[in-house]
Amino acid sequence: MAVFSRYSRVLETNGEPMRVRTALQLINQVLDEVLTQQEGELDADTRWAVAWFEQYGMEEGPYGVAETLSSSKNTAVSGMVEAGIVKSGIGKVRLLKRDELPTDWDPLRDQRVTVWEVTQQLIRALAEGEAAAAQLLARVGGLGDAARDLAYRLYLLAERKGWAQEALAYNSLVVSWPQLVALAGGVPDAARQTTF
Repeated sequence: MAVFSRYSRVLETNGEPMRVRTALQLINQVLDEVLTQQEGELDADTRWAVAWFEQYGMEEGPYGVAETLSSSKNTAVSGMVEAGIVKSGIGKVRLLKRDELPTDWDPLRDQRVTVWEVTQQLIRALAEGEAAAAQLLARVGGLGDAARDLAYRLYLLAERKGWAQEALAYNSLVVSWPQLVALAGGVPDAARQTTF
């Protein structure tokens, strides 16, 4: 965007003046491409959750759609129920809401930790305060950065869909991140997880 303030005119490839709106569309398109590439580095359950969230948000959807999507993401609905990120029953599936997640969640005891769950738990902890979120961040180790990247991706999706509450939650994690990292650095070694 600095190009627009630096130069008197910015031109399209056909020589016409480029509008700021067009530039923003191009920027968002490239950003989507980068974020989609990052998505490939996520675990299968999280990739499923992102695709489901994009289509249904935190609402219910048909089990058949969930199962088809899970096959394409190399996971299973039953496994995601076991992982604690999905609720399934009577032909319907939905992502668990943050207030439905266990408040005593410990990534060291969880047998199937997902970046989706880490992200949601960090946001839930952040609602209790930065110190609580920083302690959890110290325990999740290397998954923390992936959770931050996912929060940014989910913020963009929620904003685009007009889901203000969800967008605010993800944005709050992204905005607080530098402070959380600084606070997590002060967590005693006995309370941290260094590898995942």
